[in-house]
Amino acid sequence: MQPRDTVDELAEALVVPSFTRIGYALRRRLYHWAPLQDLSMRGRFVLVTGPTSGLGEVAATTLARMGARVGLIARDAGKAEATRERIAAATGNEDLSVYVADLSDIASVRGAVTAITENEPRLDVVINNAGALLTSRRTSVDGYEMSFATMVLGAFVLTGGLMPMLERSDDARIVTVTSGGMYLQGLRLDDLQMEREPYRGTVAYARAKRAQVVLTRLWASRQRGTSVVAHAMHPGWADTPGVEGSLPGFRRVMRPLLRTPEQGVDTIAWLAAAPEVAWSTGQLWLDRRPRPFDRLAKTRVTSEEARRLWDACVELTGSTA
Repeated sequence: MQPRDTVDELAEALVVPSFTRIGYALRRRLYHWAPLQDLSMRGRFVLVTGPTSGLGEVAATTLARMGARVGLIARDAGKAEATRERIAAATGNEDLSVYVADLSDIASVRGAVTAITENEPRLDVVINNAGALLTSRRTSVDGYEMSFATMVLGAFVLTGGLMPMLERSDDARIVTVTSGGMYLQGLRLDDLQMEREPYRGTVAYARAKRAQVVLTRLWASRQRGTSVVAHAMHPGWADTPGVEGSLPGFRRVMRPLLRTPEQGVDTIAWLAAAPEVAWSTGQLWLDRRPRPFDRLAKTRVTSEEARRLWDACVELTGSTA
């Protein structure tokens, strides 16, 4: 192991240096990162969910600046159009499209899949970024807990529905944005929607993020041998409107150390563009480096549990993917 890897692993083990802007600056220097602008996305079409604020908007803007054609999937048409205009003005890239879909609404997601399939000649990257961290339990139009519906079921239907398009690309990537909070939670297959215990929004969110990572590994396994790779990443602790609204106490204490949104999305854009990313699949990344899926033994998910999650997603969505 090289000395720089030892330093990186020490920061990772200590968590706070790893997840904050300290870790970003440290690794950028240790590994002499190539600037994102050196990675061209010209000729490639990328879909981003949750693009109207926070990490989603910054990711879409970054990818547009790298030359990608970017599709924005958002539930509010007005906000999506305003975001499209902001990104075009900031980057000079007018090659942007809007698709309206509520990721918590299965029929709405299927409608977006149909529209994308009918209107887009190609698809190279899907970035599953949309999320929901709630303070009280709410259900979707389909009757499912909102965090689970948005981040797990919506992403499952969207990604599965678009898989045939991805398979036609000679270099396709699925990038799912998770959270360091998922390290504290395993799968509760007997209570996926947190119906049997007092609702805690942060726990529901972290469990949904854990489920996303499990689905990422399953997509990777099912697509092995094709041109499609699937990776998850977590952005560290970034200062976003979502953090400000959902975790005000955490933000107040940690704000001097929080990453900028641009630092948070660096690995998202890198996973979408870097040639070497296509050489592997089914990994979890932070700061352009693969990371372990588990820190605690109790959060490990067996292959049987992963299969049960997949089957539950199929049953709840009526999907065949």
